[in-house]
Amino acid sequence: MVKRRVHVAAAAIISADGSEVLLARRPSNVDHGGLWEFPGGKLAPYETGLEALKRELHEELGVEIRRAQPLIRIHHEYPDKHILLDVWQVHDFAGEPFGREGQAVRWVPMGELFGYPFPAANVPILRAVMLPTEYLITDEEEDEALFLTRLERALIEDGVRLVQLRAKTLDRGDYLSRAEQALALCRRHGARLVLNGEPELLEGVDADGIHLTSERLMSLERRPLSEGKWLSASTHDREQLAQAHRIGCDFVTLSPLRTTPSHPEVAPIGWHDFQQLVEHAGMPVFALGGMTRYDANHARAVGAQGIASIRDFWK
Repeated sequence: MVKRRVHVAAAAIISADGSEVLLARRPSNVDHGGLWEFPGGKLAPYETGLEALKRELHEELGVEIRRAQPLIRIHHEYPDKHILLDVWQVHDFAGEPFGREGQAVRWVPMGELFGYPFPAANVPILRAVMLPTEYLITDEEEDEALFLTRLERALIEDGVRLVQLRAKTLDRGDYLSRAEQALALCRRHGARLVLNGEPELLEGVDADGIHLTSERLMSLERRPLSEGKWLSASTHDREQLAQAHRIGCDFVTLSPLRTTPSHPEVAPIGWHDFQQLVEHAGMPVFALGGMTRYDANHARAVGAQGIASIRDFWK
């Protein structure tokens, strides 16, 4: 049986202070009735995703989009159809949203999103909505005081809200000690911290998650963490992206997008191939390798969550 293909534009409408997102409840007489979703609808013939989104939000919620940006594209297989969710993050709109078609709409705090029932295809969108566009990977820094100074500067001056503690030169005890101090700083400034290493590290430090190397990722048969913690991984090709999706990673880095001084011998992916890989990743993907914050909008335009970097944040 040839499945019908359905292209849907959906909106992640974030409150001005970034603390809440607008959800709509599906009518009881349609597929997935009673579940919550990000508002939007099917594309009409010859419409682009953004055109459909503007029309649907006006019809459903009575608002006019002023500024929006691609967030994530999700391909999902249901028994009877293949659905493409073309999700946009709405940064500015006019009007007060309400259910023009009688549907319930609600502003929901970010921390409560996973408490709402969604269609299965929406789950990666929840992760994308909750993640920032910039991901700091710490540099190897032997001096403890200098490490903490640089981390706090990135949190305060650059507004970094997602940090990966990478410190391959430290032994386990020193790494856990540094992780405790990094976690305290991140908590103070509202940022999340993931540890680069084995999942067992979380037994010593209650950080927000674990980042896996690509080698460790490929050795796993199942997700090694509870759903209450973030799981990310390093990926470099289609096979590794597929494995990350299979074991339930919440997000990944994909590299190297450009040639980097640390790995000059590795051929860069480039924007074109990066976009092709991200299209079917099924989870948020951060572009890594020669990235700066000035690349963030370009990265979003080709489907990435944003950019990950060491050098651009670690000064």
